[in-house]
Amino acid sequence: MGHKVSPLAFRLGYIKTWKTSGFYQKKDYGSKVSVDVQIRIFVEKFLKGIPLANVFINHTTSETAIVIYTAKTALVLGKDDSNVAKLQEELVRKFGGTYSIEVKEVKKPELSAAIVADSIARQIEKKLPYRRAVKNSIVKTMEKGGLGIKIIISGRLNGAEIARTETYKEGNIPRQTIRADIDYALERANTVYGVIGLKIWIYKGDVYKK
Repeated sequence: MGHKVSPLAFRLGYIKTWKTSGFYQKKDYGSKVSVDVQIRIFVEKFLKGIPLANVFINHTTSETAIVIYTAKTALVLGKDDSNVAKLQEELVRKFGGTYSIEVKEVKKPELSAAIVADSIARQIEKKLPYRRAVKNSIVKTMEKGGLGIKIIISGRLNGAEIARTETYKEGNIPRQTIRADIDYALERANTVYGVIGLKIWIYKGDVYKK
């Protein structure tokens, strides 16, 4: 049996940081982590249809700060920041507390695994040929400075009776090297034939820290 670990969790504390930060008492730890997961899921559902790269949550004594990374900041903000204000109100109503929301732009969306995965999944849902979607994404990522990309796609591809798995790779993906800055994402495309799963690794170079 293979022992698989998330490429992001594998690098935590070295070149990657936690997506949620804050201090919890030992007795409250389980419930607080559960609420953090619910907040992240709620934010992603509220902004459904908008490609998000990351959602970071930081708890302080006075408020909960949420930082949203996206390629389309205008869609997240809405007209005169109305979308963010509505999200803030919904979070207060559902979870209580005080929230501040900051939206940051991803300069190179082609190097964000989550955005690339979302793009491919949405194209598959629109019945575009999956091979074309995958190969276009690989070309764009390599053109924008990616050193390697690997895509695994599984399911009833093109509506085939028997599900299968296909792997596409270009460049180098040193998955066992901790200093290698590898972005990873998992995405689902809901088609009329069933769910098609996507796994994406993007290698962006090595990070050397003192």
